[in-house]
Formats: sequence, C-alpha cells, structure tokens
Amino acid sequence: MAKSPTARLLIGLLVTLAAVAIYSWYTLSQLNNLRKLQTETVDRNRRDSLQLLRMQNDLSQIGLALRDMAQGSEPYGILAFRNELADKRSDLEDALQTESKLSPDLRTPGQQKQLESAIRLFWRTTDQMFAIAQSGDQESAEQIAGTTLSAQQSTVAALVARLLFRNNEAEEQAAARVAGIYNGVGRNIYAFLAAMLVAILTTSLGLIYYNRRMFARMESLSQQRQVLAARLITVQEEVLRSVSRELHDEFGQILTAIGAMLGRAERKDLPPCSPLREELSEVRQITQDTLDKMRSLSQMLHPAVLDDYGLVKALDWYTQIFQKQTGIEITLDVSGDVQRITGQAAIHCFRIVQEALNNTAKHAKSKTAEVTLEFKPDMLTVTIRDFGTGIVQDRRTGKLGLGLIAMRERAELLHGTLDVKKALDAGTVVTLRLPLPQEEGPAYLTGQEQEA
Repeated sequence: MAKSPTARLLIGLLVTLAAVAIYSWYTLSQLNNLRKLQTETVDRNRRDSLQLLRMQNDLSQIGLALRDMAQGSEPYGILAFRNELADKRSDLEDALQTESKLSPDLRTPGQQKQLESAIRLFWRTTDQMFAIAQSGDQESAEQIAGTTLSAQQSTVAALVARLLFRNNEAEEQAAARVAGIYNGVGRNIYAFLAAMLVAILTTSLGLIYYNRRMFARMESLSQQRQVLAARLITVQEEVLRSVSRELHDEFGQILTAIGAMLGRAERKDLPPCSPLREELSEVRQITQDTLDKMRSLSQMLHPAVLDDYGLVKALDWYTQIFQKQTGIEITLDVSGDVQRITGQAAIHCFRIVQEALNNTAKHAKSKTAEVTLEFKPDMLTVTIRDFGTGIVQDRRTGKLGLGLIAMRERAELLHGTLDVKKALDAGTVVTLRLPLPQEEGPAYLTGQEQEA
C-alpha cells in the first residue's frame, strides 16, 4: 500500500512557512536598519552640517571684521565692531549648542570639546581686545585683532571645516551602506523568489507524480472491480441457468412421474366414492400445481425463450407473466428496425428490465408501467417507466440500493449507460442505452482471453 504524502506535504508546508517567516524577519530588520540609518545618520548628519555651515558663515564674517579691525579702517576704532561681533557671537553659540545635540555618533567627545574650547578661547581673547581698546590702546587692540584673534578664528574655521569634511565622508559612507542594503535586499528577494519557485515546483511535481500514481491505481482497481463484477454476474447467471435446468429436467421429470403414478393409482379398481380416490386426486392436483410453479420458477430464473427467440420475445413473455403476478398493467412498445439480441447482452438487458419492474412492484405503488425498446442502427434504448411515488434514496447514506448498483454494473458490462431519475410529473424513469451490435460471450472477456 502506497504511503500517503500528507506528512511530507505538511513538512514542506512548515518548511515553506518557516522560510517565509525568517525571510520576512530578515527583511524587516534590514528595513529597520535602513530607516535607522537614514533617520539617525543621514538626516542627522545633514542637519549637523547645516549648523556647521552656519558656524562657518559666521566665522567668515568675523574674519572679515577682524581684517577691518587690524587695518584700522573704521574711524570710530575697534569698539565700533563690538555690536556686530556680539550678534555673531550669539548666533555662533546658538549654532554650536544646536550642533552639539546633532553631532554624529562617529564624532568623538574630544573633537567636540576641542571645537568648544577653541571658540571659548576666541571670545575670551575678543573680550580682552575690546577691553584694551576701551582703555585707549587702539594700536595694541588692532595688533591683537590682526594676529591672535585672526589665528584663533582660522583655527576655529579649520576645525569647523574638518568637521564638515568628516560629515561629508560619513554621509558618503551612509549612502554606500544604504545602497548596499538595497542591493542586499534585492538579491535576497530574487534568491527567496527562486527558492519559493523551486519549492513550489518540487511540491507540484510531487503532487502530480502522486496523483498520477493514485489515479493509475484507481483505474487499475476500477478495471479489476469491473472484471470481478462481470465474473460474479456471469457466475450468478450460470448458477441460475444450472438451477433452472435442474428444476426443469430433474425435478420436473420427478414430479411428472409422481403425477402419472398417482393417476394410475387413481384409476385402480376403487369405488367412486372411496376416500382414497379423493385423497389421491387431491395429491395429484397438488403435484401438478407444484410442477407448474416449479416450471414458472425455472423460467424466471433463466427464461428459455431468451436463448431461443432473443430479448424482444423474452420481454414480451415476461411482461405478461409480471402483469398476471402483480396486477400492474404493463405496456411493451418496440420501435425501429428490430434486431435479434441474444447471449450476454440479452441476459443483462433482461435482468435490468426485471429489476426495474420489481422495484416498481415493491416501492412505486404504481398501477401501470411502460417498457419501451427503441432500435437504431447503432444504439438500443430501453426505457422503463412507472407512474408511482418516484425513486427514493437511502435516508441514512443518501445512496441508491444494491439493485440499482447491480443494474449499473450490467450496463457498464455492455459498454452502455444507465440513467435513473424522477419523472417530471410522477414516477421513475430508468433509461438504458447500449451500443449495437453486441458481441457474444462473457462481457468481461475480450481479445486473447476469449481465444484462450
């Protein structure tokens, strides 16, 4: 017995679901990393660069102001630049404070402290310069602006430029990482799709292979069932034929002989009013009735008219007998170019009609029935119809009875079809269609089996 593929299919389903879950988790983690990289690195780095550019702009303007201070071009002296530098100082400190919160993770605390220390030193020197200028030493203040402050401003500008360069490098690295993640996800998608296609293809091929084996097995079993059913039906017909012959030949002769002996005994020198004569007459009558019933039973088991005259004559005889036995009025109608059907085809058709009429008598509660034979050059259609309650399925199983199953088996043996359905108005219609001509011999034997 072939093993069921259910366990393997379930394992394949679990593996597929596990692969989908792992791949989904991996893809979501990659997307989260990508989102984190863009949010915490790229976007933060860009906002930090904007603050650095703001600081660089302030430092450039401060540098221009220091140049003007060192040249002494302002008639009011260095103190005239105090308000301008105060504004730049406020803006620069605000930018520094904002930038310190946005500084990238790649920046070390020492670099941030170095920038803050350089800026504090610059403003401390600036305060000293303004204090000297306010004391009246304009020349010393100009010297400080041209040397010390300019150098410190250049140092701060260099530090800011270096941080901007590193931010640009970090942004390029982040862009490369983003591109790598995108490429990796793309490759993983293609690999996952390929793996899924392989899994689906393998599972589909496995199912196709198993289904082909299963259907081949079912077809083989169906053929074996048909052969077995044909042989069982043939054996049944042979048994019925044998029993019919035995009843007719053996027991019929015995009962005939008993009847003759009783007749001779009755004709002995017995008084007409003798009780023995009356008893002998009664026994002889019982013997004759038994002989008639046995001959009728023999004909019902296997009608000799079926072998001698064919299907049509046998059905004509049987419908008359059935009408007498059941009281159901049977109408037999034959149309078309009538062919003489004998052998297995005649037996199976006769049994189908017999079973259908028996069902009518048992279940239909119909007073009339019709049997129609329509002959065509290549087809015979046999229709049995009653006008009763109609066909009823088994309430427990929802299936038809064994009699109808046997009728279908016989129809299949003749390579025909059997249709059983309720009539539109009332009753049941049984329609048998079989191809003509039918070959002689057992229906399940063909080719070399018949020759053997």
